[in-house]
Amino acid sequence: MNKIVKRLFSLPRPHKRLITLTVDALFIATAFWSALIIRLDSLSAITEQAYWLLLLLLTPISVIAFVKFGLYRAVLRYVGINALGAVVGGVVTSCVALVGIAFFLHIGIPRTVPIIFASFSLLLVGGSRILVRAMVGKVSASNRKPVVIYGAGSAGRQLALALRHGAEYRVVAFVDDDRSKQGSSIEGHLVHNVDELKLIINQERVVKVLLALPSTSRVKRKQILQKLEHLSVKVQTIPGMADVVAGAVNVDQVKDVEVEDLLGRDPVSPKRALMHADIKDKVVMVTGAGGSIGSELCRQIVKNQPSKLVLFELSEFGLYSIEKELSQYIEERGLRVQVLPIMGSVQRQNRLEAVMGAFGVQTVYHAAAYKHVPLVEHNVVEGVRNNVFGTLYTAKAAINCNVETFVLVSTDKAVRPTNVMGTTKRMSELVLQALSDTQSTTRFCMVRFGNVLGSSGSVVPLFRKQIKRGGPVTLTHQDITRYFMTIPEAAQLVIQAGSMGMGGDVFVLDMGDPVKIKDLATKMIHLSGFTVKDDKNPDGDIEIQCTGLRPGEKLYEELLIGDNVEGTTHERIMTAHENKLTWTELESILNNLDEACHNFEHERIRDVLLKAPTGFAPTDEICDLVWLERQFATSKKADIAKLKH
Repeated sequence: MNKIVKRLFSLPRPHKRLITLTVDALFIATAFWSALIIRLDSLSAITEQAYWLLLLLLTPISVIAFVKFGLYRAVLRYVGINALGAVVGGVVTSCVALVGIAFFLHIGIPRTVPIIFASFSLLLVGGSRILVRAMVGKVSASNRKPVVIYGAGSAGRQLALALRHGAEYRVVAFVDDDRSKQGSSIEGHLVHNVDELKLIINQERVVKVLLALPSTSRVKRKQILQKLEHLSVKVQTIPGMADVVAGAVNVDQVKDVEVEDLLGRDPVSPKRALMHADIKDKVVMVTGAGGSIGSELCRQIVKNQPSKLVLFELSEFGLYSIEKELSQYIEERGLRVQVLPIMGSVQRQNRLEAVMGAFGVQTVYHAAAYKHVPLVEHNVVEGVRNNVFGTLYTAKAAINCNVETFVLVSTDKAVRPTNVMGTTKRMSELVLQALSDTQSTTRFCMVRFGNVLGSSGSVVPLFRKQIKRGGPVTLTHQDITRYFMTIPEAAQLVIQAGSMGMGGDVFVLDMGDPVKIKDLATKMIHLSGFTVKDDKNPDGDIEIQCTGLRPGEKLYEELLIGDNVEGTTHERIMTAHENKLTWTELESILNNLDEACHNFEHERIRDVLLKAPTGFAPTDEICDLVWLERQFATSKKADIAKLKH
């Protein structure tokens, strides 16, 4: 039976319409003779030529009526209220035609025949379509994956309706925390209590739980995900209703659960006045505009409508990508913002001054930096040049060009650093603090925060790839802990903190609670529908492996060097009072560091960084790859010389 149904539906559309039209004509004939036989209580009506003439004229009129009402435009497998309306319209027209033809041709028919005829026509023409829809649904359902929808609201109803017409999933039940909805039926499916979910999953062999909660807060979503995590069933979510209404996505376009939902941290709406203070109708420049933080800063800046936005970036592809994206955004919304893509390095002060001076830059967000800890450990000189001296040259250029505000994007790794990257970021903070005390032209401030989700080098996309290919999921240490924040929230807070600075301020963002990376990996594995393979569960799906701490990596990150911190007018922005140097004291350190970098003296570079008031406490020896290769070559030459002697 299934094969016959599939074969019929695989026919070309014109062929299917012809078959349907022929069947409907037979239904009209069947309804006509059935009405006469039942009313006359005799088969003799079949022998009457007048009745045959009546049927001969009635059948094409009825079929034409169905065509005009659009019955054959409806796809049988998706037949709905509109198609049934066409059936009713066609049957009514057919009844009127029956009475009219009989009257004009003086063919006598009992008065109740049209009513009986209409009843049989509705039953045969309309009922056949409902039957076909049910049969197709049954056949297709056998090939579709069973899913449960979590959320019996309007979004859940829309999702169930969309999935019914799809070919991939079939809904077996609804689940909702709202007791008033439990026990009710939606689209033919019962709404259950969450406690019954495990039983439903086992009985129906459910492959996914789909969250239809587009407007629920992240705190609530986190609580729901904690309930689902132990079930080891794949959990996915539907997009927000704002995106659906805007036409950006469809309600049935499910996606993996966002890590933001696992953290359970709701973003705070940005304060309009703080967002506008240094941006609205001003000339703004972002260094490192093509990076993960820099590009998001640019997106947020454009929304606040500067007169010009200067994108300063060393990477040609990064600059091209963000300039194209912003230009399209501005054009679609009719904004009056001029985007200026400028290539250049923050290590060239004359280039920076030329750019700032030419466009009259008023606000600078300095996001250009090398931030990947192991890479900076392997490339010490470039890390110091870019992070420390790049900040110095950009800041000096800002002073010389009378820039009003300069905001440095810093990191939690600058606090008691164990690696070169963190140390260079703390040095860059010291640079701005010292320069701030030497002049009053430019207002300097720095904003310190932790890891951002989805940035380059983030563990989240790495874990997703590893889970997708079946593992193992790798992390450096089972106790490693990090703070996390979304990129948009981080960018918004950087902009707001920058407008609050008085000069030389170190701002610290409230990152929420620290997250244990192993716990994050475990949650991601469970919510992907897998189990963790370990000593307690040797038959699990995906193993979590610890590869060992990388060069310069810390188990725990901090946001403050001391406890001297104060709140601000913004609930998620604090100000820290850190030790600083005078420009005279710092200048001698920078000169010494510059000379050591120029001569590639890595032992001297480390010595300068250790003696500087950064709190640098390295956990590894020098890891610079060039230096290690030179040490190896020198050692090899020495060994050869010994052999010769």
